[in-house]
Amino acid sequence: MKRSSYRSLAEINITSLVDVTLCLLIIFMLTAPYIQGGVELDLPKTETREIIVEEGPVISVTKNRQLFFEEEPVSFEELEARLRSLEEDPTTIPIYLRADEENPYGFILKVMATVERCGFTNISLVADQEDFEGK
Repeated sequence: MKRSSYRSLAEINITSLVDVTLCLLIIFMLTAPYIQGGVELDLPKTETREIIVEEGPVISVTKNRQLFFEEEPVSFEELEARLRSLEEDPTTIPIYLRADEENPYGFILKVMATVERCGFTNISLVADQEDFEGK
């Protein structure tokens, strides 16, 4: 009986699989910052304390006073209904308020009063950090 001069290939060549995976990883890394998106706002710039990141709902107010809960447009009544429908304890959930710097102070207070009326006490105002010289 004659043996074949070819040996069976017991190894799998994964070079092309690694190439495709690395290309997808690079594409994801490049596009991830643009995907975050959200509502387009011109946030006020100020020196802020160190950022502490906790997950919580985001309320956005555009310069023409349109309200957004997460990224969906809502009225004051819908905002209140959405906040009341959250199942967690309102005193522990952080609420993030993003508002265009063109908004009047009174309108932002009205939004904050609506949030507080629903029982939420942890409201954070979001701003762009400004670089200060000498620090």
